[in-house]
Amino acid sequence: MRVLTVLGNRPQSVKAAAVSRVLRQRHEEILVHTGQHFDDELSTIFERELGVPKPEVQLGLGGGSNTEQTAKQLAALGPLVAQRRPDVVLVYGDTNSTLTGGIAAVQAGIPVVHVEAGMRSWDWKMPEEQNRVLTDALSDLLLVPSKTAQANLEREHPRGRVIYVGDVMVDVADLFRPKARENSAVLERYGVTPGEYVISTTHRAANVDDPARLRKLVDLLLAVPHQVVLPLHPRTRARLEAAGWYDELAAKVVLTPPLGYLDFTALLVHAHTALTDSGGVQKEAFLARTRCVTMRDTTEWVETVQSGWNELVDLDTERALVALERPMPAEHPAPYGDGHAAEHVVAAIETLDV
Repeated sequence: MRVLTVLGNRPQSVKAAAVSRVLRQRHEEILVHTGQHFDDELSTIFERELGVPKPEVQLGLGGGSNTEQTAKQLAALGPLVAQRRPDVVLVYGDTNSTLTGGIAAVQAGIPVVHVEAGMRSWDWKMPEEQNRVLTDALSDLLLVPSKTAQANLEREHPRGRVIYVGDVMVDVADLFRPKARENSAVLERYGVTPGEYVISTTHRAANVDDPARLRKLVDLLLAVPHQVVLPLHPRTRARLEAAGWYDELAAKVVLTPPLGYLDFTALLVHAHTALTDSGGVQKEAFLARTRCVTMRDTTEWVETVQSGWNELVDLDTERALVALERPMPAEHPAPYGDGHAAEHVVAAIETLDV
């Protein structure tokens, strides 16, 4: 079977580290990176650290609005899919690349497999929610990471088949967390002590594109009573510099370039708390058994909140400061599968009649 996999950002590359390893043992894979969020250095790090295959096709289509990205990606992916004629197109998650990969496949009459299907934040203003709902609607195989996601799709009655496979990030975390836990070099590099700092990420458009909300974000970060380490997303850096607040933040917060998976995971597993607006980091913190405080008022990873490992505070500084010091839960459930999701993904793909 020939599978064309479309990637667009860092989390999707990390997921491919799990699935491509299994997929390529039995089938041919063509890995396409749209360049939606692409960093040459990070890509090289992922290839070296995680064994992520180097994309056979690099489209280099970063930048622009969501609408502009979608248009550029479709214009490139349509002819590419027609030329390569895969048996299946595989997409992950909820980026613009997820949606455009699915649309290009459907229009070419090729089955679509959506890994991480069924996730819902119920916030239609989020581009990610729009992408995941639309991709689910056009997919032939909807591979869900949790029973909550499965229940969401059962209510929606999609045309494709729904199969619970678990979350491939559990596979990656189980494989690489021990190595990351032993990585003290990154803590030494940024001068932080285990258990005494907060690891933060922020890039969501709703938080950084609106100057009023960006100011609330800066104030929240400055109010944290622990050292904060913030790997700075290019989008966030640009907005901070444009507003004139970059130097103010840098005076108190440790600002770093984007980090590879092992360095970031090392900081995450040793952190007092993760403070984020990223869906992926919420889940990674949960898997690392690190307290999480989320700077949003909705989440697609509802199990992290239900279990007490995550709290939604939006950009409310007072609520965030209380959440940072809440007791750690006594129990840690396992709602995201058995750590063999990649094998389940490939087995599900093999059920397609292509």
